[in-house]
Amino acid sequence: MIEIYIYWISTTLLSLLYLASATLYLVKREWVRQALADLGYPANLMPILIAVKILAVGAILLRINVPLSDLAYAGMLYHLLLSALAHINVRKPRGALPAAICLVLLVASFHTQNAAREVPSLYGQVTTAHLVTPK
Repeated sequence: MIEIYIYWISTTLLSLLYLASATLYLVKREWVRQALADLGYPANLMPILIAVKILAVGAILLRINVPLSDLAYAGMLYHLLLSALAHINVRKPRGALPAAICLVLLVASFHTQNAAREVPSLYGQVTTAHLVTPK
């Protein structure tokens, strides 16, 4: 029962953070372009990031296709790792804090998804099986 609460709280917070980020990209375009340039990324990456963030949240929340949902989790993992590393690389470790928070939420959401969803993820079962060790 607690796993269901952990799943929905972590998934909701993760989704809200991703949607807030996509909204920020839409509202403060010039500021985001400059931030991406400061991190060494091209400005034309911004529309792709907006679309991918919104689609990833949709894939996880709607979960129409379980493998697509798992792919969205994987994409978020790589995005958050690269985001954190990019901030650390330019000597701005405070900028990596949102990515670190999202990583914690992502791991919690992924590991508890099978407890809250009707159709289980095969990858979720594999990671859960590694956490439970028989005595």
